[in-house]
Amino acid sequence: MSPISTPLNEVRINNALNSAYWRVKVVNETGSTQIDLAKAVRESRASSGDVIVAEYQSHGRGRLDRSFIAPSGSALLFSFFISPTQKFEWGWLPLLASQAVHEALAPSISAGKSLSLKWPNDILLDDKKLAGLLCERVNLPDGAGVVVGIGINVSSTREELPIVGATSLLLEGIEGIDRNALLVSCLQNFTKLLRRWQEGDLTLVDEYVRLSTTIGRQVRIEAPVGAFREAQAIGVEPSGSLILDDGSAISVGDIVHLHRN
Repeated sequence: MSPISTPLNEVRINNALNSAYWRVKVVNETGSTQIDLAKAVRESRASSGDVIVAEYQSHGRGRLDRSFIAPSGSALLFSFFISPTQKFEWGWLPLLASQAVHEALAPSISAGKSLSLKWPNDILLDDKKLAGLLCERVNLPDGAGVVVGIGINVSSTREELPIVGATSLLLEGIEGIDRNALLVSCLQNFTKLLRRWQEGDLTLVDEYVRLSTTIGRQVRIEAPVGAFREAQAIGVEPSGSLILDDGSAISVGDIVHLHRN
């Protein structure tokens, strides 16, 4: 079983954030932070800046409706709601959130290990999935917003991980991670990156490319309908779409890394 980690502490997290924007609620158990927050937004019980983080979720889900269930206390599982300005390229949100998580994790990663981003929403450690996220648009009477759900494997054992090829900080020899501090760092990083993007700072595109392990690789693109094709990923558009060497760009699809050219 996963070693017992420091419990999530709502007061401590909010005090550390010291933010008029973020409001974090800790729950011991829920079906899904993503479903709970999206429902609260639709029912006008939540607003931009609300965050739900859970010790355990029984019906968590990731991209393409994959299930994501982690033993209590073994992962950092949270969702937050934001209402970006209309000029914002919403397709960049998964990339922005991935970079925020990368920046939060990077100080804990030892030399010799490679922390990287897989388009559009995974964080890899030595090419193994360490964290993932899901962005869900929520339509409202007066506009729309996005619920961003993030899951980071902190102290999961190999038997507890949801997919083959995944890993956790503990399995990589990184112990003593405080999930409270990690959550604070993720939200603070996201705040900073979102502000830069909304101000039109396109150097973020170059930053993402430098952190990406997808760019430069031969990849297999698996469409939701079951079709697939292979191409080389060569860049990312400001819209968030992945640019391929055949001149096309994709915004939806599952990506499998094949090899580097």
